[in-house]
Amino acid sequence: MTRHIQCRPIAKGIAEGSALVSQEPVTFFGGVDPETGTVIEKNHPLNGQSISGRVLVFPTGKGSTVGSYVLYRLARNGKAPKGMVCQDAEPIVAVGAIISGIPMVDRPEDYEFETGQWIHIDGEKGSITVE
Repeated sequence: MTRHIQCRPIAKGIAEGSALVSQEPVTFFGGVDPETGTVIEKNHPLNGQSISGRVLVFPTGKGSTVGSYVLYRLARNGKAPKGMVCQDAEPIVAVGAIISGIPMVDRPEDYEFETGQWIHIDGEKGSITVE
């Protein structure tokens, strides 16, 4: 069953891929290795998993403003997520997505995603399609 979800556009672009879902906020500075795209934050539910090439779905970002630069480094290294969906995008993650060219949306009207779902993001129209 296909679901169409309205949301707020944050960073322009279109992306699709397999979802990697976290119920916990994500910190990029010190929480994600910019060389590999692997979550390295201890005790985080995604620890040891790669965000590279996935659609990262998470409630919000946390941590240092350097997180924007880490997202940029991930993109430069070819290890960034294809797209991002946040419940509430804070400025650090939003700026990181914009400068890195990672399509991003937030405030989906329906926030019940599961890892492995195929998600299509339209960062210009503010929409998500879940297969």
